[in-house]
Amino acid sequence: MQITSETVTDGIREQLFTIGDVPGVLWTPAEGSGPRPLVLIGHGGGSHKKGWEVVSRAFPYVTACGFAVAAIDAPGTGDRPEHPEIRRLVAEIQEREAAGEPFGPAWPELNEVVAAELIPDWQTTLDALQQLGSVGDDRPIGYYGLSQGGEMGIRLVAAEPRITAAVLGLVGSEWLIGTAAKITVPVEFLLQWDDESNPRDAVMRLYDALGSAEKTLHANPGGHFRVPPFEIDSSIRFFARHLGGPAT
Repeated sequence: MQITSETVTDGIREQLFTIGDVPGVLWTPAEGSGPRPLVLIGHGGGSHKKGWEVVSRAFPYVTACGFAVAAIDAPGTGDRPEHPEIRRLVAEIQEREAAGEPFGPAWPELNEVVAAELIPDWQTTLDALQQLGSVGDDRPIGYYGLSQGGEMGIRLVAAEPRITAAVLGLVGSEWLIGTAAKITVPVEFLLQWDDESNPRDAVMRLYDALGSAEKTLHANPGGHFRVPPFEIDSSIRFFARHLGGPAT
């Protein structure tokens, strides 16, 4: 891991880093030291590691809970180079969407291409983060991700035993049913009742497939981008309950 910049604002330390060709960001409390729980945040499609949906969750996790929070750019986004195959698939999906047609096979193919790189990238990033004194290798780890961050999160949480709690949702991909069944950690799962991209029945089937003994479905009215702000507060309570606080 190479730290490329460090700033402190309003009690939050922000460190930009690279691991190989993967750019990321780590937020920690400016005061205090020692290991603490870590939350990984996966951004949505077309966004990046410092997108509004990442920062709006990350800052409260740091200030209210004392957590470390990290995010990385998915392939072809943020500070990562252009990815020709991803660009081609996104263009095809956008063309079909403009014509009022279903996304077709390009959508599952796009997710497979992204996941093939992003899941190993997350695991390598986690290896590096656990070497830092501000994180440590013995504190609980959570994951937060909605939409494509939820799509990738289901795959990551199922594959990574170090993650012990997750907030997921806004995804109903049928090809994830078998993967969701492998998840056994506590999950808070979000559904937007009028989601234009993910029919509620498909989202509920994916929720039902989760193998977790402790799982909660939060359903709210509104479209894909209308998740109520109070769900941030709920996720704070969820992670505080399952990850605890910084080591004293």
